[in-house]
Amino acid sequence: MHFLDQAKIFVKSGAGGPGAVSFRREKYVEYGGPDGGNGGKGGDVVFVAVAGLNTLIDFRYTQHFKAQRGGHGMGKDRTGASAPDLVIEVPVGTQIISDDREEVLADFTEVGQRVVLLEGGMGGRGNASYKTSTNRAPRQHQPGIPAEEMWVWLRLKLLADAGLVGLPNAGKSTFINQVSNAQAKVGAYAFTTLVPKLGVVRHRNREFVLADIPGLIEGAADGAGIGDRFLGHIERCRVLIHLIDIGGVDPVEAMRIVEEELAAYGEGLDDKPRLVALNKIDLADAELAEDFAKELRAAGADQVFPISGATGEGIPGLLDAVLGYLPDRTATETKGSEVEDAPAEGGDWSPI
Repeated sequence: MHFLDQAKIFVKSGAGGPGAVSFRREKYVEYGGPDGGNGGKGGDVVFVAVAGLNTLIDFRYTQHFKAQRGGHGMGKDRTGASAPDLVIEVPVGTQIISDDREEVLADFTEVGQRVVLLEGGMGGRGNASYKTSTNRAPRQHQPGIPAEEMWVWLRLKLLADAGLVGLPNAGKSTFINQVSNAQAKVGAYAFTTLVPKLGVVRHRNREFVLADIPGLIEGAADGAGIGDRFLGHIERCRVLIHLIDIGGVDPVEAMRIVEEELAAYGEGLDDKPRLVALNKIDLADAELAEDFAKELRAAGADQVFPISGATGEGIPGLLDAVLGYLPDRTATETKGSEVEDAPAEGGDWSPI
């Protein structure tokens, strides 16, 4: 399934049905009179957040959504049928934004959340409702309230408890494959990850959702590389895991680049707690990892976790730290688990 996190669509509610102008004409009925019924109500445009969706790809092929109009009123005081609501299903995490992108009209954060974006028009009055003691044969009626319409943007921000950030080829895809059920593409080249990935991590009889986004490079806020468009998917995360390749560029420089891009993006990302993980320690010795950890701490990192996404070394300690930022209602209990996650073979690495 292709990933799409932005889409522009047109929505229109249903107009109200017009009222009827009608008079009784029945054999053996001495007195007639107006009997035109009211029109039916038009359909509402309703958005509902549903489980099982994590992309807006359906809105690439269907971009116009129009609810049905209400039925016409009829003689014999028959009211027109009300039109059904037009229900549009969206993934949890979707925002509805105005056409000028200045206002958030709705934000779906829970499964089952329901928002009526546009209300259908009320049906018009038939001539029977205008009958009075002095106006015995009214011929006026109402046409029904017109429909409402608008263009809106849909933007998906994935709901995750923790997010992965780092330079390209820092090992984020290998890490999320190691700790979760994700099956992210892994390659020995930059920008292996082109779209965000989600994985469910189960650790210490608890579970949480981890998001992996494409790597950032210097100037991403100005459009360099893939840019920063996918940073919106970690805005809702409670903690960020910053992966740094021990064998890549200078780790301190790598941390600086990513930190500056997060600050340039804004939206509170630079204020989120971050756990710095020095990755690929299986390719270096403990002394080198300790020296780099000291430099990272001197540059502002609170804790540095030496890990290996390939072998699993040090990962349990890092996940323990992640759980410290997640309340019990977010990191849910995993039913049926018999044993806790054990450190990877070769021993556990604690933060340096």
